[in-house]
This record gives sequence, C-alpha cells and structure tokens, in this order.
Amino acid sequence: MAYDEGLAVRIRELLDGEPGLDEKKMFGGIGYLINGNMACGIYGDALIVRVGPDAYEEALSKPHAGEFDITGRAMKGWVLVAAPGISEDDDLSAWIRQGTVFASSLPAK
Repeated sequence: MAYDEGLAVRIRELLDGEPGLDEKKMFGGIGYLINGNMACGIYGDALIVRVGPDAYEEALSKPHAGEFDITGRAMKGWVLVAAPGISEDDDLSAWIRQGTVFASSLPAK
C-alpha cells in the first residue's frame, strides 16, 4: 500500500527539530519514532497516532478517529484518523502533539 507523500511532508514540518526523532518505513507506510517509541505514522492517507491506554477512549470519540486495526485485531492505545480529520493543519498538529507527548513519556529504546 502506498502512503500519502503530501501528509508525510506536513508531518515532517511539524516534527522538525523534535529531539530523538527517527522516521522508518513500516506496515506499508511510515512511522515516526521518538527515542525509539512510535508516536505516529501514516497508513495510506490516514494518520496513526499512539495515544496510550489512558487517552484511548477519548481519542476514539473524536471526529474521524477509529480503531487502528490492520490485522483483524485492534491495537489498544492507537487510533487511526481518516483524512478528513487531519485536513486542517491545526487538527493534524493536535494529533501529532498527542502522539509525541505520549511517546516521549516512555523509556527510550
């Protein structure tokens, strides 16, 4: 599956200068890691965000957000945000920030 290159550019701009940032190709898309912990990524034209178990239910209640399930089994603590939910820069930025804050709270790998 190809991923949205335009979305990748937007995310790179938002993450520019983020300490411990690494970008890796994974699951047919791109993952953005902070100190070895995935914060967010791209799957097709959607955004994957690691929100953690405590913020999971609230994140699912937001517009265009759903379970991250590419294997038939949803990954708890991760959400998939459809393209309409990240079309505005402020919305994308808020999701990216949530993912980076959570990933930064984890021990470095």
